Amino acid sequence: MAGVVLHLTEEENIVLSAPVLRRLTGTKNADACLLYLCLKQNGDAMDEEKLRESLSWEKLRFDAAKAALARAELIRLPEKEAGKEAPLPAEQPPQYTQEDVMRRMEGDEAFAQLLREVERRLGPLSTASLKILLELNEYLGLPCDVIYLLVNDCIACKEARFGAGRRPTMREIEKEGYAWARRELFSVQAVDEYLKKEQRRRRLYPDYMAALQMPARTPSPGEEKYIKSWLEMGFPPETVAIAYDKTVLKCHEFKWPYCNGILKKWHEKNLHTPQEVQSETAATGQAAEKKMPGKNAWMKQYH
Repeated sequence: MAGVVLHLTEEENIVLSAPVLRRLTGTKNADACLLYLCLKQNGDAMDEEKLRESLSWEKLRFDAAKAALARAELIRLPEKEAGKEAPLPAEQPPQYTQEDVMRRMEGDEAFAQLLREVERRLGPLSTASLKILLELNEYLGLPCDVIYLLVNDCIACKEARFGAGRRPTMREIEKEGYAWARRELFSVQAVDEYLKKEQRRRRLYPDYMAALQMPARTPSPGEEKYIKSWLEMGFPPETVAIAYDKTVLKCHEFKWPYCNGILKKWHEKNLHTPQEVQSETAATGQAAEKKMPGKNAWMKQYH
């Protein structure tokens, strides 16, 4: 950067190879980068608890950064930690008290400002709600500005589903906060990228609902999970419409799990477009006719 000069002695330098640097920046995770530098500074080995204390991170934030480094193959996790997910709300986070909330409000203007803004959006907050916001901040490690974006996104989703004026419960916000932590959304930049991707995806939901003969309503949270998975697998609405027809023909009504099963089988066969599905269906029909010629000959006069 122009005008910036690094003042480091030779002893203070941390040397990273080009491949390591590419992998590190490829994580797009500032926490992961900082953790890796701390590990390098301490000879790749340091007591985890002391390292977390030096960074002032809660365990979940530390684990998320560690997992990002493992995915980039920059560190190797112990076998017992591989694939371990962030905790869910049911796994007993610290039991915050009203005094804990007051302490943070008095000693942290950013947290106090967050509470004022959340009350402005949701109305007066109960003591239980204040404790949840403290939990998201202290236990999960979500910064105050990220929590504010979280609250606003939950409000937008609730209004989109149920109409203007509807507000999420604090428990719903808490649950989504844990989901954000698992996605490592610990910065405004990461949240911005995630929300842009989600907004692009949500704009496509009406097309999928129309393909399922449900154009007049938005999908429920459970239905949204199905559509989201179909989008991630690469199915356009036109292919979903074919799966819908097959589901109704087989079940005499639409069933989400059955339709999902059809699409998953097509995905396993790398069939995603209507043309690919129809070609496969035609080929399967021809193969069946060769095995049992004449079985359906009586029907041909009606074609």
